[in-house]
Amino acid sequence: ILDLKKQALLINKLKFSLTNDQIKSLNEINKDLYSSNKMFRLLQGDVGSGKTIVSLISAFNTINSGFQVAMMAPTEILAKQHFKLAKEIFPENLKIDFISGKSDYKSKKEILSRLSKNKIDIIFGTHAIFQKKVNFKNLGLIIIDEQHKFGVNQRKKLSDKGGDNCDILLMTATPIPRTLTMTIYGDMDLSIIR
Repeated sequence: ILDLKKQALLINKLKFSLTNDQIKSLNEINKDLYSSNKMFRLLQGDVGSGKTIVSLISAFNTINSGFQVAMMAPTEILAKQHFKLAKEIFPENLKIDFISGKSDYKSKKEILSRLSKNKIDIIFGTHAIFQKKVNFKNLGLIIIDEQHKFGVNQRKKLSDKGGDNCDILLMTATPIPRTLTMTIYGDMDLSIIR
């Protein structure tokens, strides 16, 4: 169940107001998250249009419904930026972590153990997130930034970790013509932030 009160508290804490397109996209994503169908949505918007904030609010709502979230970015720098922003805006009681290929063995092992026991609400990282050893207890949403930098197999591997009902949100700053979107992504819904 979507907790609009918690969502409003989070949005009110931001140092800026959401634009109409951000609110519209968030509502479209929320509708998908709380429907019985699996979400497969592409969030498109220029760099700086606010895709990340929309996706983080969606992640927050997913966590409040009792699920884990994985957010994957193509580079460590980008993944760390998202991680930092989440730490700034999310309440302190949320368990947030970060994993990458460069994480040392000991901390990686500890993170993997906590993930599998549902002791991490949201994990940020690079392709390290979809490696075989990474298991989630209750993955409900996968967010992939700059999704075109990942192959179909990589997306599928990550998606499989969430099982049949795991929702997927892809983000891109590359405008994809509607006809091409239909050809490549077929059953994907599209939200656009202008």
